[in-house]
Amino acid sequence: MERWEADDARRRHMARFRSRDTAPELALRRELHRRGRRFFVDRAVSRRCRVRPDLVFPRARVAVFVDGCFWHYCDEHAHLPKANAELWRTKLQGNRRRDLRNEAVLVSEGWRVLRFWEHEDMAGVADRVEVELDRWGAIAGRSAAGRAARSASVR
Repeated sequence: MERWEADDARRRHMARFRSRDTAPELALRRELHRRGRRFFVDRAVSRRCRVRPDLVFPRARVAVFVDGCFWHYCDEHAHLPKANAELWRTKLQGNRRRDLRNEAVLVSEGWRVLRFWEHEDMAGVADRVEVELDRWGAIAGRSAAGRAARSASVR
């Protein structure tokens, strides 16, 4: 594995990037919470890999990731820095390979992995997450109507 060296200025600059609580992630959390969904945030779910999904629904075994376009090398918005372009290409492609390996581990452990890009509409993303949770609810004997009645009684 290639060793990454950075000067103090670069290290301070990179430290400002959040690994959690990004704006798209917060928007998705707010939308799902508004719809009555409860979840865990940034929680370890496997002993075989260090991945921590952005949102975790443990009963349904659904792990949700909201990937940043730069760090996860989005096909639509990816751009490489001009300085050290080959080094960055290697790093970002490595991030994608790591994401695929981690996803394979989670799937093998029975998790349903949902992966979205930061540029996607978070209301639409919330719809897709709810479809997966409702699919689990139907299997587990929980109905969407029952959940709606419970969330209405809370208000």
